[in-house]
Amino acid sequence: MKFFLISDNHDTKVGLRLAGIEGVVVHLENEVKAALQTAVDDESVGVVLMTETLVNLCPELVYDLKLHRSRPLIVEIPDRHGNGRAKDSITKYVRDAIGVKI
Repeated sequence: MKFFLISDNHDTKVGLRLAGIEGVVVHLENEVKAALQTAVDDESVGVVLMTETLVNLCPELVYDLKLHRSRPLIVEIPDRHGNGRAKDSITKYVRDAIGVKI
């Protein structure tokens, strides 16, 4: 089982390539869909790493794959600019879930 990266910038691809993870750099929605289909069709790919920017281009497809397929596991990763989450997002999740402010 191997990892596969779908990224929107070359820096992320180079960094993960140094760790032995191959991948592609795409920018358009149709390119993301094609790269995802390639990863899903490859039986040796067990985990697909995708930058959050690309997940936001086609969220319906990504979440459909996450819900209805056991393989590959799709993991959203922040790109070099950081993630789109608020600074206290974990605290907010806890507060919303159990009503306790920490």
